Amino acid sequence: MAYSKFTIDILLDRFGIQLQSHVGLFADMPSVGIRPWLKETLEQNLPLASAIRTEKARSELIVMPVLLEVWNYFDRKISLFSGLDFPVDRKLGLEGFCDYLIGLSSEQVIVRAPVIALVETKKDDPNEGLAQCIAEMVGAQKFNEKQGEILSTIYGVTTSGTAWRFLKLTGSRVEMDMSDYYISDAEKIVGILCHMVQSGLTEQNTK
Repeated sequence: MAYSKFTIDILLDRFGIQLQSHVGLFADMPSVGIRPWLKETLEQNLPLASAIRTEKARSELIVMPVLLEVWNYFDRKISLFSGLDFPVDRKLGLEGFCDYLIGLSSEQVIVRAPVIALVETKKDDPNEGLAQCIAEMVGAQKFNEKQGEILSTIYGVTTSGTAWRFLKLTGSRVEMDMSDYYISDAEKIVGILCHMVQSGLTEQNTK
């Protein structure tokens, strides 16, 4: 079984996941000023991504530039992986490829714990990737535990490129923000992503 094969029902049954939905769960996160580079890149790439209309185009032309902005915000001292095979526990079905993975280690050759966030790109609707993203978050949680780098919260993101939806996993409780955040407000999206990373770094530093 792969992450992409999970359904919400399987997650509830296999991992005892408790789902909670909120409107505006991440709405209070402050925006972050973005570099002119990202503004120009998005202005140029958005029309092309919309014209091509494939998941790959949205991922490469919209999502990756946003994640690179977060990587640079932290002076490239965090790790960012794309199209990564992330086998955590085959018996539990926690294996397969992740679109993007963000780690708190600066090691960029291999994935080291702790992993803080997973990002899944879908062609049209970020809702399509919710079960897969939650499965990857559970995988990251168990990966961290195996390596003795436990974080209280793992974050997840599903996005169509233009619309972004955010989740967080604490223990077995998954809280989903039912509000969509749009790329027209890239500063807000980058701000939420930076909050996710910063929360993990802060937790690491207080251990």
